[in-house]
Amino acid sequence: MFRSNIELYNVDCMEYLKGCKDNQFDLAIVDPPYGIGESGKTNSSRGKLAKAKKYKSFAGSDISSPEKEYFNELKRVSKSQIIWGANHFIQKIPNANSSCWVVWDKVNGATDFADSELAYTSFKTAVRNFSFQWQGMLQHDMKNKEIRIHPTQKPVALYKWLLHHYAKEGDKILDTHLGSGSIAIACDEMGFDLVGCELDTDYFNAAVKRIEPFRNQQTLF
Repeated sequence: MFRSNIELYNVDCMEYLKGCKDNQFDLAIVDPPYGIGESGKTNSSRGKLAKAKKYKSFAGSDISSPEKEYFNELKRVSKSQIIWGANHFIQKIPNANSSCWVVWDKVNGATDFADSELAYTSFKTAVRNFSFQWQGMLQHDMKNKEIRIHPTQKPVALYKWLLHHYAKEGDKILDTHLGSGSIAIACDEMGFDLVGCELDTDYFNAAVKRIEPFRNQQTLF
């Protein structure tokens, strides 16, 4: 029997959000498009200092970040939020004043990709840092190296760190842009219920395929 309830939907997250009740989720941890062109199509041509992997461009691309309506709905359906890339679209987030931002130091070294990524949070604590190398073939935990299937994939360890610091036992988690499914693996391992939405059918199927071995492994214990 699984320790958590993981519900994954191949849908437009806006359609899903419109059917949700106010405060239906305790915490939303989302990684929406930043609007900087990182849809996967240009990933392999961006890296000049190291060879970058080629990815299929995902549905909706990364030409623009979500509209204000998305962030209004996100705030309506969740009690607390962690929003990656918010430094690119902070003006779209209602009541976005926050003392608590998360800084993910990717320990990239001498590359032309970003050294860090930022996440807005609705919490009232101080700024927090998470250091975890995520540089092409190099990863912080090489013994448990993750296969990268998505151009904007984040490590499972990052989501586990977020859940450890910002989620409470029994919280129901929402992810509107599932991507590679890293958050689903983290939620399952830590016992949090999750609803995840992904618009792109190919990436949705790839994420489900990636997650299934983790789910199946738990049935052995």
